[in-house]
Amino acid sequence: MTATRKPLALDDLAPLARAAAGPHRTLSGVTRLRGGTKKGVYRITLDDGSTAVAYVWSADEDYWDAGPSDLRDPLSHGTGLDLFTAAHDRLSAAGVRTPRLLYSDATRTHLPADAAVVEDVTGGSLAQALERHPDAARASLDLLAAQLAELHAHQGPTFGKVALVDNGGTPSARSCEQRVTDGALRDIDEIVVRDPRAAAAREQLTDTVRALMAAVRPRTRHALIHGELGPDHVLLTPDGHPALIDIEGLLYFDVEWEHVFLRIRFHEHYEALRSPDLDEDRLRLYRLAMHLSLVAGPLRLLDGDFPDRAAFRAIAEHNLVRALGLVGC
Repeated sequence: MTATRKPLALDDLAPLARAAAGPHRTLSGVTRLRGGTKKGVYRITLDDGSTAVAYVWSADEDYWDAGPSDLRDPLSHGTGLDLFTAAHDRLSAAGVRTPRLLYSDATRTHLPADAAVVEDVTGGSLAQALERHPDAARASLDLLAAQLAELHAHQGPTFGKVALVDNGGTPSARSCEQRVTDGALRDIDEIVVRDPRAAAAREQLTDTVRALMAAVRPRTRHALIHGELGPDHVLLTPDGHPALIDIEGLLYFDVEWEHVFLRIRFHEHYEALRSPDLDEDRLRLYRLAMHLSLVAGPLRLLDGDFPDRAAFRAIAEHNLVRALGLVGC
């Protein structure tokens, strides 16, 4: 973190920990966990040796500096306690494992920010398991596939963020494919001013997005999806059962959007998660759009002071090469 973004310390989090665990417990240790770009994630250790995880939503913890999320935009910057609690409740009702919510505070009584305390799932991430012991991790991967089938079996009355749709709201976009197309075209506009290769291929990128959109047939079925599910967003219990994290973006949408992201993030392990009933036209549009999003997003993040700069430059470069390859450039 930079000098202007100081991680929270034990004294900062002690009131929240006391409210979550009770006045008989004392906070004895705090560790900020790596990887968060939208919220602060802290493992808190109590005086009896038990642990939990604190989520903190504040401007100091959000490197995107995107401002409030537009709830009516299905793919908007998904962050905030209200989105988290709505997603947690929906996943719990659907029977999909996520760390149990132990305490939440939207009143900013214990911190000058919205915060929540959740169960500490202590088996590491699925990403770590696949890297260290891929054969042994296959059982967890199969359990994740079953969990995804359960998740995707739930449908909504329309598409959009769970916090919107489950409260009777409607999205601002006309359809999933229209929202994805509009986002892809905006991403192209951002990317071409930053990279000469994209600028040279602007016409091909734009024409291909529009042609792929034209091939997509209308649909009224909208599945419950995580939206950004990589192996680092799956924690494992000590017995290898998966629990989904970073759930604020939970939404009803085309399941193909989920599968495009899964394929990008799980690489050779994706076959265990593949679904046979996907629309190829949507996959083609969403694949190109997702690669463009994974160029524009990291480059946008790097406009600020996010510290892990090399990793996000690599993400942008990899996805730009993939996007250009999809349009023959």
